[in-house]
Amino acid sequence: MSIFFENAWAQDGGVGGDPIMSFIPLIIIFVVFYFLLIRPQSKKQKEHQEMITSLEVGNEVVTAGGILGKIKEINDQYVQVQISDDTVIKVQRHTIGSLLPKGTIKKG
Repeated sequence: MSIFFENAWAQDGGVGGDPIMSFIPLIIIFVVFYFLLIRPQSKKQKEHQEMITSLEVGNEVVTAGGILGKIKEINDQYVQVQISDDTVIKVQRHTIGSLLPKGTIKKG
């Protein structure tokens, strides 16, 4: 059977490397993930939270579902958005995707 398989000989116990050197790639990967994924996401979340707290009656907004409308009433958790002359919908405050410049809805 030794024709098909080589004999496995025990190898010398080589000198172990520095344990800190083995963690450097892991540390580098964590730093890259922080700057490319974690930090931008937390910055975007903070900007969205600031936008949500600064909502006022009369602002033109786009919901996360893509509905354009004008804010008619604001509560702690809900916002009433007028999407046409006689249609008002109630959405959760955090589902407001972005603020639009004044007059955007009239232009479109």
